[in-house]
Amino acid sequence: MNLSLPEDVLDQMALEQAHFDAAPQAFFEAWKRGAQIAGHEWFGDGTREGLQRATTKWDLRPNMLMLNDALGVLRSGQRMFLSAMVSFYNSREGGAMLKRCGFEGLSDFGGLDLERRQVIADLTLHYNGW
Repeated sequence: MNLSLPEDVLDQMALEQAHFDAAPQAFFEAWKRGAQIAGHEWFGDGTREGLQRATTKWDLRPNMLMLNDALGVLRSGQRMFLSAMVSFYNSREGGAMLKRCGFEGLSDFGGLDLERRQVIADLTLHYNGW
């Protein structure tokens, strides 16, 4: 009796394993790109140097107090993008921020430019928990 899996199933499993093995680094790279786009002041120690020397997502945690305070004065797209990023770090806080921005569903990301959409897409694709 042959209990081996079909080759196409094994190939798919290998592709998925390779994706998930690479996901933490890919997530960090997307996160860092997002922090560069949004502004270094919102992440980590808030400095350009801190952003440049960051080697893990932990080095670029969002500054939740500062973000919550500033949410009302930022441009609409900036609020949406930062809130979406925060939702990967802390779903409850990020969800509340998105709600304050008027976010009702994924189609609301249609208002973001391509660069920001790509960051959100990459973060979603490579998310492996915070």
